[in-house]
Amino acid sequence: MHKYEHNIKYTGATMVTFLPFAGYRPNLSNGEHEVDRISPPYDVISDDYLKELQSHPHNVTNLTLKQDPDKRYHSARKELDSWIESGELKKDDDSFYIYEQTFDDKGTKRVRTGIVGILKTEKYEDGNIIPHEETFSKVKADRLNLLRDMEAHLESIFGIFEGFTPDLNKKINDNARLIYMYKDDAGVEHKYYRLSDPDICKEITEQLKGQKMLIADGHHRYETALNYSLENPGNEKKSFVLATLVASDNEGLVIWPTHRMVNTENISEKNAVKGISSALKTIEVSREEMEAQLKDHMMGLMFKSGKCMLADFDGDEPLWKLDTYVVQEKILKGVYKSDEGKATISYDAEYDSVKKQMDEKKHDLAIILNDPKLQTIWDLSMIGKRMPKKTTFFFPKIWSGFVFYLMR
Repeated sequence: MHKYEHNIKYTGATMVTFLPFAGYRPNLSNGEHEVDRISPPYDVISDDYLKELQSHPHNVTNLTLKQDPDKRYHSARKELDSWIESGELKKDDDSFYIYEQTFDDKGTKRVRTGIVGILKTEKYEDGNIIPHEETFSKVKADRLNLLRDMEAHLESIFGIFEGFTPDLNKKINDNARLIYMYKDDAGVEHKYYRLSDPDICKEITEQLKGQKMLIADGHHRYETALNYSLENPGNEKKSFVLATLVASDNEGLVIWPTHRMVNTENISEKNAVKGISSALKTIEVSREEMEAQLKDHMMGLMFKSGKCMLADFDGDEPLWKLDTYVVQEKILKGVYKSDEGKATISYDAEYDSVKKQMDEKKHDLAIILNDPKLQTIWDLSMIGKRMPKKTTFFFPKIWSGFVFYLMR
């Protein structure tokens, strides 16, 4: 097996290749609706929600999350083929797709617009496709097995690029045709458009050449696709991955923090407070004061006892600009010895959910973080820095099931 392991040193040897493709997408002519076919990414679906999604026989989760582990991959391939043969999926001519998500962000209406196509995979060292978070081999192995059997990309990675010219943006807006529309339970409106004009498609490909692309979400999927490509040298179709790209100046690019919760039996709260206060500048405050004073280089700490603190930090290293890095090195590893298996860490992007859990005394400590800055993520990534897992939570998530890329 050709497995790619990265040790990043950028060379700038190639250029980004982003192409239109002949997508397979849901045929809703039989009275079905978008909700019957689509889903959030497989890794954020609860068991109860999965049952609801899979109650429809043609929902994408019946391909991505087959329940029988012994037959999972082969049966998913057979099911996909049956959908194509029966006309449940229809094939387009070469096209790009425009994915528009309208949502509420703390009282402000925002629209995030991405362009969906196929992105040629390349090694990070080439300097065009840039990661920002670490990945884990177990997750990639599971996805690689599915990819080998399916020979299809069913879910998109999410990337950020520099942007198109105003003239090209206008051409895209004027020529894209609406094909799907759905409003989910969180109030996010999803609109999917098809863009098939060959001249505009060519211009999109040309303008993306020479640009950098930051992986916002889907590092595991991207690295799995790259490993799959390396297993199949000379097979051009298998060197691409399904990708949704959003311009860096898009006003709908919203990043939430992912708060950390700690559980341990290896250190008392008193000693944990002492250890954190030795590593960082801390001050005890009320919960209300903590919420009001959170800012750059300051995080909130909520202990099981009800004690709340603010922790201030600063440093010369580039990664000290990230509170997730400081938390990982100074608190989780430094105080709780999480890297030695002495603490369990859980994650939640919803602050109200974290508060509820702490009120119910479910964790020893909750660490409340600030919204990550896209410019900080971009700058650190461009100099080859990899951030702790779950540094970013891009809201809303890219949903699956609108279009598939087959590599056969």
